[in-house]
Amino acid sequence: MHGWIILDKPLGLGSTQGVSAVKRALRDGGYGKFKVGHGGTLDPLATGVLPIAIGEATKLAGRMLDSDKVYDFTISFGVQTDTLDAEGVPVATSDVRPTVGAVEAVLAQFTGPIAQVPPAYSALKVDGARAYDLARAGEDVVLASRDVTVYALQSSPARGVGPAQLVEGAGRERCICGTPPPPSASPKVPLPASGEELSDITLTAHVSKGTYIRSLARDIAIALGTVGHVTYLRRTKAGPFDLSQAISLDILGEAGIARALERYLLPLRAGLDDIPALPLTPAQAGALRQGRVLDGIANEDGRYLACADDVPVALVEVRDGNVHVVRGFNIEPMSKETT
Repeated sequence: MHGWIILDKPLGLGSTQGVSAVKRALRDGGYGKFKVGHGGTLDPLATGVLPIAIGEATKLAGRMLDSDKVYDFTISFGVQTDTLDAEGVPVATSDVRPTVGAVEAVLAQFTGPIAQVPPAYSALKVDGARAYDLARAGEDVVLASRDVTVYALQSSPARGVGPAQLVEGAGRERCICGTPPPPSASPKVPLPASGEELSDITLTAHVSKGTYIRSLARDIAIALGTVGHVTYLRRTKAGPFDLSQAISLDILGEAGIARALERYLLPLRAGLDDIPALPLTPAQAGALRQGRVLDGIANEDGRYLACADDVPVALVEVRDGNVHVVRGFNIEPMSKETT
């Protein structure tokens, strides 16, 4: 049981609770004790992809934290809350509502490298204390700006939550506020006039590590001459993992009781899909397991996943024909990972 379970985290569940759910499933199935950790915090008010690492895959959790993420999120215009989401209390209001054309025009300002001030209600530390603890205690929390990258930002079809309807224009679908069509109706309606005012809009953002979607929504609203907060947030991709690989808590629980978790366990190497494999002989594998450096390797310099008989041995770095261990994996040579 060395690999990944990808949860489709439901609303209201914390990331550590997701870890606990996987531990419980392992225990219910009698799999024994394994290290379990998550590959990136997801707020309780957010849903979607939460990678859970099991066994030796936990050694890659830090790498997952550094990976890109993709989110769908809805900005509700007219009210800004202290938490920048629907959980907070209003701290600013505006009667201004942006138009479709204004939203489309402003998105380019938030694409590429940008400076961003994280929300006061965040897990960042200030003088050793969590920012959200200080904010809840009534202290004025001012966090330093940080540089992040928004690789892509565009209007998006709604994902089943929030008052939205789908419209088609400019060769792609866009989510514009309004009344959702009935399930039997076609989701595509004529594009609203560019001057039509919006109460909310759903966007999709592909972002670098450290990007706060709540801050992004706040800044987009301000750039539009109004204020806003996030009412819907769903992570659709984290690193190499997306919703197509995710399972619900119900399925997780049933698989644990049925001792069928292997059916949903992705192999350890699934978290390294951008890393090429380096096949090893038994002697080379033994040397790397002892932490020794291999020489005479013809591969180009760079990171590799060193494997022996398809069993991961180590994440390695090849430099000038020498192989150095970056992170070793304690997986028995005769074990087999199950996808």
